[in-house]
Amino acid sequence: MKIFATLGTHPQPMDRLLEKLDELAGKGRLGKESDLFAQTGSCTHHPINFESKALLEARELEQRIKWADLVISHGGAGSIIHALRLKKKLIVVPRLERFGEHTDSHQVELAKAMERENKAIVVYGMDRLEQAIKDAAKFKPNLDSTRKDLVKAVKACLGPKGLGYGLGCGLG
Repeated sequence: MKIFATLGTHPQPMDRLLEKLDELAGKGRLGKESDLFAQTGSCTHHPINFESKALLEARELEQRIKWADLVISHGGAGSIIHALRLKKKLIVVPRLERFGEHTDSHQVELAKAMERENKAIVVYGMDRLEQAIKDAAKFKPNLDSTRKDLVKAVKACLGPKGLGYGLGCGLG
C-alpha cells in the first residue's frame, strides 16, 4: 500500500505522528509492500525509515495524494479537503494543544465530523495508528457528499474567522 502522510504547514511541530510512522516503518509494521512518503512541515523529527520533505509545492502535493492508496493527515481542513476531493482513503490525526501541536484542539471537531460521516478513520492516540492503517485496507469511506457540503461543514467547524471556534460540525 502506498501511504502519503501530510503534517501540514502549521508552525508548531507534530512530531508524535511522524515518530510513530517512523517506528512502524522501521519495524516493518506497515505491510510487506508498503511505501511511505511524508510532507513533514515544521516537524523536528527527521524520519530514517522512509522518504520525506518538509514542504511540497502545490503540484507535488497533488501528485503525492494521487499516488497514494491511503492519506494520513493532520486535522487541517485544507489537507482533508484535498484528500477527499481526490477520493482517497483517509486517516485523520488531529493536532492537540496538550502536545504543543496547536494553540487549541479545534482540529478534534473536524475529525469527529469526518468520523461521524464515515469519511475518515480518526486516530486520537498513537497507540491506535497501526490498527487504523490495517483497518484502512477494508475501509469504504463515504465520498458521496458534494464539495459544497464539505466546504460548508469545514467552515462551520472553523467558525466565522477561520479560528476553529465554529459551533456546528455536521456534514449533511
